[in-house]
Amino acid sequence: MNPSTATRGAAKRALLSLAIGSFGIGMTEFVVMGLLPDIAADLLPSLWSSSREDALSQTGWLISLYALGVVVGAPTIAGFVARFPRHRVMICLALALTVFNALTVVLPTFELVGASRFLAGLPHGAYFGIGALVAADVMGPGNRAKGVAFILTGLTVANVVGVPLGTFLGQQWGWRVAFAVVALVFALATLCISFFVPEHAGDAGRTMRAELRVFRIPQVWFVLGVGAVGFGGFFAVYSYIAPLVTEVAGSPEWAVPIVLVIMGLGMTAGNLVGGHFADIDLKRTLLFGLAAMAAVFALLALLSFWIITLGLLVFVVGFVSSVLSPTIQTRLMDVAEDNQSIAAALNHSALNIGNSLGAFLGGAVIAMGWGFVAPSWTGAVLALAGLGIALLSYRLEARRPVVAPS
Repeated sequence: MNPSTATRGAAKRALLSLAIGSFGIGMTEFVVMGLLPDIAADLLPSLWSSSREDALSQTGWLISLYALGVVVGAPTIAGFVARFPRHRVMICLALALTVFNALTVVLPTFELVGASRFLAGLPHGAYFGIGALVAADVMGPGNRAKGVAFILTGLTVANVVGVPLGTFLGQQWGWRVAFAVVALVFALATLCISFFVPEHAGDAGRTMRAELRVFRIPQVWFVLGVGAVGFGGFFAVYSYIAPLVTEVAGSPEWAVPIVLVIMGLGMTAGNLVGGHFADIDLKRTLLFGLAAMAAVFALLALLSFWIITLGLLVFVVGFVSSVLSPTIQTRLMDVAEDNQSIAAALNHSALNIGNSLGAFLGGAVIAMGWGFVAPSWTGAVLALAGLGIALLSYRLEARRPVVAPS
């Protein structure tokens, strides 16, 4: 599928179908953050009654388990399915997301819910990675980052509509209702992909062994490090946004969905301009974004005691994070040479290593008694570390000798 073989309307329907699935992924990944206290009180009632900080810290493992599923599933699934028709792969991935999120609704214990979250994370990276290749093909040369950003639109819209709505429903009628909505979204995505995503051939010559050659490229490791470490700062903050609103700013529980809407609006705005900036100057967009992320996290730690400043700053957090998402994705595709399928998925492995790392470190500093603003400082440190990795990557790339064409 490309501009010469697909009509503009058909391409839009295909991309919108894929974006419904990314909307569901945005909900399932991020709605946990807003419902963390509700899940902790339901699945860990004894610990919740004795120590809310310990209960929230332990419930944060659900975030880490989902992220671990993404890390494991992204390269494994993407490498295995590279040779298969991409439209059929996308149908299977959407169906798997439907089933695994439905399990979260019905499983009764913390341990089993944790297992379902791990399973739900497995198709995440392959869905975005293969979907990004389809989108980049549709948009054509010179607009790849815009194509990636289009697929990510569903993710950002989820943070404006889906996550706050799921948080509200979960607070009113139980957190499992939110995941029931997620399962329905994925069921709709499965149907839409089946009807509207046309045949899109895979690479019949690709094998898992061939795809794994991507790990021989040093620059791939640097970009993965930027995603895992630098973007981990975002998840250190986002994972504990609910207690930041209620415990630090002293606002009522109903304010959490409002703050999530504000962050989602920032993510939507960032996504709209991120692909554009990345196509103009990828390097500056990446470096500036990481520096800006570190600065806004430090401000958040200092000024989150007032709900107005908290709301303004989470908008900026959402904006900067969504500028970085297509930027890191495109940088990874640039350095991966001909290993595009697995490279596109590996970006989500890296980001979800960051998810797991950020959630773990954010929970750890809370459990150590450093307070609910400590994850913001942790996020600033991680963003600066990611900036250092990016600078080193570009420095080494500049030193690489250029071979003149024969």
